[in-house]
Amino acid sequence: MIALTFNIFDDADIDNQQFQQHVPKLFINYKLLNEELGIIQFIAERIYDTNPKFINLKPRLFQIIESSKNSENVTNVNMHYRDWSNIKIPYAILDHAFLEGTNFSNAKLDNVRFVQSCLNKANFTNSSINGIYFGEYAYLEGHEGGVSGIQFSPNGTKILSYSYDQTIRIWDTLSGKEIHLLKGHADQIKLAQFSLDGSKIVSCSRDNTVRIWDVSSGKQLLLLEGHSKTVNAAQFLLNDSKIVSCSNDKTIRIWDVSSGKQLHVLKEHSNDVCGVKFSSDGFKFASYSQDKTIRIWNTLTGEQIQILEGHLEDIIQVQFLSKEQRIISCSVDKTIRIWDILSGQQIQIFEGHLDAIIGIQLSPDNTKVLSYSCDKTIQIWDLLSEKQIHVLEGHTDSVAAARFSYDCSKIVSGSWDNTIRIWDVSSGRSLQVLEGHLEVVREVEFFPNEPKILSCSGDKTIRIWDLAVERKIQLTESHLETITGLQFSPDGSKIASCSQDEIIQLWDVQSGKQIQIFEYRLDRIRGILFSPDGSKIASYSFGPTIKIWDVTSGKQIKVFEGHSGVIRAIQFSPDGFELVSCSYDATIRIWNVSSGKQIQVLKGHLLDVTGAQFSPDKSKIVSRSSDKTVRVWNALSGQQLHVLKGHSNAVIRAEFSPDSSKIVSCSWDTTIRIWDASSGKQLLLLEGHSNRVNEVQFSPDGSKIVSCSMDNTIRLWDVLSGKQLQLLEGHAEGVQRAQFSPDGSKVISHSTDKTIRIWDVVSGKQIQSLEEHNGDINEIQLSLDGSKLVSCSSDRTIRLWSIDNSKIANVTETDFVKCVWRRGIQRAFGRT
Repeated sequence: MIALTFNIFDDADIDNQQFQQHVPKLFINYKLLNEELGIIQFIAERIYDTNPKFINLKPRLFQIIESSKNSENVTNVNMHYRDWSNIKIPYAILDHAFLEGTNFSNAKLDNVRFVQSCLNKANFTNSSINGIYFGEYAYLEGHEGGVSGIQFSPNGTKILSYSYDQTIRIWDTLSGKEIHLLKGHADQIKLAQFSLDGSKIVSCSRDNTVRIWDVSSGKQLLLLEGHSKTVNAAQFLLNDSKIVSCSNDKTIRIWDVSSGKQLHVLKEHSNDVCGVKFSSDGFKFASYSQDKTIRIWNTLTGEQIQILEGHLEDIIQVQFLSKEQRIISCSVDKTIRIWDILSGQQIQIFEGHLDAIIGIQLSPDNTKVLSYSCDKTIQIWDLLSEKQIHVLEGHTDSVAAARFSYDCSKIVSGSWDNTIRIWDVSSGRSLQVLEGHLEVVREVEFFPNEPKILSCSGDKTIRIWDLAVERKIQLTESHLETITGLQFSPDGSKIASCSQDEIIQLWDVQSGKQIQIFEYRLDRIRGILFSPDGSKIASYSFGPTIKIWDVTSGKQIKVFEGHSGVIRAIQFSPDGFELVSCSYDATIRIWNVSSGKQIQVLKGHLLDVTGAQFSPDKSKIVSRSSDKTVRVWNALSGQQLHVLKGHSNAVIRAEFSPDSSKIVSCSWDTTIRIWDASSGKQLLLLEGHSNRVNEVQFSPDGSKIVSCSMDNTIRLWDVLSGKQLQLLEGHAEGVQRAQFSPDGSKVISHSTDKTIRIWDVVSGKQIQSLEEHNGDINEIQLSLDGSKLVSCSSDRTIRLWSIDNSKIANVTETDFVKCVWRRGIQRAFGRT
């Protein structure tokens, strides 16, 4: 604010037009307007001051205020590796700022917003961070062990949590403060739940006991003993007058809450009883066991009403369906089953998961059920049509929990990959990814009446997430999922990127601003390609279709359908009139770009085709396959010309030389082979790599080949003699890709060690190492003129690299290759 007043006064001599140009750089901080009354009084007194210096103060002040309404403050800007020690910026908005390596030591950062800011390697030593905000509310901290479960009280004002530390804690929902700490259990707590009226809590433990607690005082009311082994579940029934519990001692017990007396012991199960679930009226409950049966019981008498048999492995969960006449269950046997209680017969079986199902939940409107599994997916099923609606894919590990929102429009899930995801029920799309937990997210819940999420984790914390903020981020920012590909436009003015979030984005190279969004809809995108004239983008997904988009309008103009398997790769012909594609269906197809019609189907490979390319003169196509062969085809007739055999494992790459006379290929068999394109004869066998070769490429003049491997090395070869010219060593892990610069003087590589490296071809020396990505690098691309480099990573960022007054292709050891701009959503800084 001091800087603001100086700007207003010091610019008194400039004219209004010049001042207007400065306005967007000046910001009014709303907190200071409310709290720093001395500054406001200082300005107010000078608005009517007759001194000529203040004559334009009033209109200028209003210009600044008006401009500030639309300002994002300092969001989405690059301030990495700055020295901000001792800075005082309370209430600053630093949403989405890139602050890698920034020094905040001894800084005053009270109430600063860092929503989705990149703070890798940032130094916060001795900084004041009261009220600091990272897009989530304060943690509910206190547990000394992993938090196993959470639950809202019936009126939503309280939260209970239970942990491996053998305690239960009650928290105030509004303030996040701990109200009570409930101690008494001598071993891990298996389950804790509120009573129906919210006045009590029942808990059970591996210490073989069930305990009842008073919520208002936090005191233990009753200790229920009788089970001889771990008690897996305990629940209130019949207006909180009874409790039913189940145990590894193979029994179910019904207790009177007022007296604590045991009313019934049910001994029909022949193995551990894993859980119980009651009907809405409380007069029936279901139990499920490792004996692979579900049993229905009368709560009042303890009489067994029905036994349901059919699951082939342990049953994980059961739930009553509407009207209480049906039960739905899930199992380690990968199935979901619906049962008729009266007849005991199985009505329906849902099959789709590829691994054990961890849990199910019925939607609040009783029309759908979701299931989540060790196969990393969530599946939504329609109970009326009895069909699968969507498979939600995105988690990279088993899904530990999933819940419908109260209005049935969204699903929240938590996973062993430490992330929380929000999904749209109608489309099945991933809407948001919430990162911050350091271990498995065990439970997730929507707040009853607010756009917030409650989660708990093995990292000992309970967290509250603000979905309103995340929604704003989603609408204004970049990809929400791993970026799978990117490419410069032919003129170098644009970059296209694609992601598993089903979106293609177009970026302006100069400013880094988003130009266009292309929504793929319901399918994750594997790759994209600009047409040679830059007017179109071709994309392919994890399905069998190819889509063509108009770059200017962002509209989809063609869909190529014909493949019966997932598409592996596509390429435009040199003139852009045709496009070649290959697929897991073992075919190669040639398409007319303008009409969208299929011209040729090339059949011959015995297994999936991993790639296909036109020759530079457009006369031939080379293809490679998991069947260990490379094949050459006539591009006009579709006739197979040659089958190139020699590799002993799947062929990873095959490409023509610049003059179309030769083909180079590499394989998982660690070899590189050079072939004559006309005769199909093998000319050279290049050996030296000790592990899988990931990439081979001819130099622009066709005299050399570069190769890279999982053995961490890059090698340069002479095309005529087959001799190894250079061994480039420096990467600490497998090298995923290596490519020549446009003039052939440099090699640019990237590796699973998260670095990009630039090498000199003549000397073999490493010139530069770019180390800002904090996830695996998925793709790098040089602009056609060699001036800039773009990269994308599993850290969900795109980074543009450049050199002042020079080109990447001309880089020297003394040049500074800098990241010009970054776009993406990275993990926010997390306190430990």
